[in-house]
Amino acid sequence: MSRQTYELEATVRDVIGKGAARALRREAQIPAVIYGDKKPPLAISVSFKEADKRLRAGGFMTTLATINVGGEKILVIPKDYSMHPVKDQLVHLDFLRIGADSTVTVYVPVHVTGSDKSPGIKKGGSVNYAVHEVELLVRADAIPDAINIDISALDFNDTVHISAVKLPDGAKSVSREDFTVISITPPVGADA
Repeated sequence: MSRQTYELEATVRDVIGKGAARALRREAQIPAVIYGDKKPPLAISVSFKEADKRLRAGGFMTTLATINVGGEKILVIPKDYSMHPVKDQLVHLDFLRIGADSTVTVYVPVHVTGSDKSPGIKKGGSVNYAVHEVELLVRADAIPDAINIDISALDFNDTVHISAVKLPDGAKSVSREDFTVISITPPVGADA
C-alpha cells in the first residue's frame, strides 16, 4: 500500500540561524527539523545529494522515511520543503515524527484506469482532471501510492465525485465538499 521507505543519515545541528544554514549548504548539507509526536523539535542536517535524490524521485511527501541521528532511528514523513527561488535547489526540509497509530494529512495523486474501454474516450473525448491530487487523512503506515479511478463506463459529460471514489480502508477526504475529481469532456464541436 504505502511506498517503500528509505533511510537518511543525519547529524544534530548545534548552531541554528541563517549564517549556520548557509555554512551547511556550502558543505553540501541541508538544514532540517524533525518535530511532532509531543517531543521537542530536533534541528538536524542531511546530505544534499541524498535528500535531493529522494525529492526528485517522486512521491517524496507521501513516503515514510527513517532518519538515523547518531544511532537513534526516527520514523518520519516529509511535511514541507523549501527550494531556492532561482537555482531550483533544495534549501530546507521539515519532517513530522511518526508515532504509533499516527494519522497524517497528505496529498495523494489521482490515476485513471480503463480509459481504453471508456465509451467517451473511444468517441474522441478526453479525461479532464478537476484535481490531480486528493487531500486525505490516513494512517501513516497506510498511505496509498495513488487513488485509482476506473473510467471504463464513463461517456461524454460523466463525472466522478469524491464520494464515489473507493478510498483505502481508514482513509477519508479532508474536504467536506463532494467535489468533482474526474470528468469526460467531448471534443470541441461534438454533439454531447
